[in-house]
Amino acid sequence: MGANLKEVRERITSINSTQQITKAMKMVSAAKLKKAQEGITQMRPYAKKLQEILGNILSNTEGDQVGSFGVERDVNRMAVIVVTSSRGLCGAFNNNIIKSTIQHLEENHQEHLKHGKVDFLCIGKKGADYLKKRYTDGYFYKDYISLIEKYDYESIKALGEYLMRSFSDGTYDLVEVVYGQFKNAALQIPTIEQYLPVEKLEEEGASETKADYIFEPNQDELLNELVPKILISQLQRYILDTSASEHGARMTAMDQATENANDLIKELKITYNKARQEAITKEISEIVGGAAALEG
Repeated sequence: MGANLKEVRERITSINSTQQITKAMKMVSAAKLKKAQEGITQMRPYAKKLQEILGNILSNTEGDQVGSFGVERDVNRMAVIVVTSSRGLCGAFNNNIIKSTIQHLEENHQEHLKHGKVDFLCIGKKGADYLKKRYTDGYFYKDYISLIEKYDYESIKALGEYLMRSFSDGTYDLVEVVYGQFKNAALQIPTIEQYLPVEKLEEEGASETKADYIFEPNQDELLNELVPKILISQLQRYILDTSASEHGARMTAMDQATENANDLIKELKITYNKARQEAITKEISEIVGGAAALEG
């Protein structure tokens, strides 16, 4: 019985130590989430409006610059950007993004996978590590994995310029992005979006009407400046969304782990008290039995 009591005490101590870690991780994630949430809350309306402007311009204008990013071609080779975290302990967050990627590719791009015509640009180690094992024939870029942790503008700009250049010169005919869209700390939605070619707005009556844009200084010069900035801002949004989602998922997971530790500690304390009472009762019974034997 003494050994059993010692074992329960050791388990309680161990779980208490684990609980301190999960509490600390929850607090750290909550602090990071606040900053990331502020970033994506400010960025999302701006990026959304820019995307609408770009789609609207592509729907209503013509020209080489517009065509280079807005024309749809037969897909010979494609790139998929998979944005996950580089660290774990965030529940099913990374797995959900990876599953969405696999399901989408195998349902819609099976032939491209089969012939090795899908390039993977993984932002975050979790996605890269898993997909490398599954798609051993795929080509994986290593240059952008750390962007999820160090998402500075110049690095994101370099990635955006590479993608735009690769689409313009025909290296890629399609670029898609899979990322975690942040809703709140408890809800992160795996989302798939087409990055290039830019999707045109399809509004009712669009075929009959055409917007009359006046470009100043001129269309080509303005679009040469505007379109790349809009596309780079979209990359920023994908990364900020996923970063906020990661911290929200980790905070929720650590909160749940802390609650589970509480429940387990309560159960172990009940077990410990029962075992202790049994030990005391047994000792009293032995004493009473011994005294009765002496009297007899």
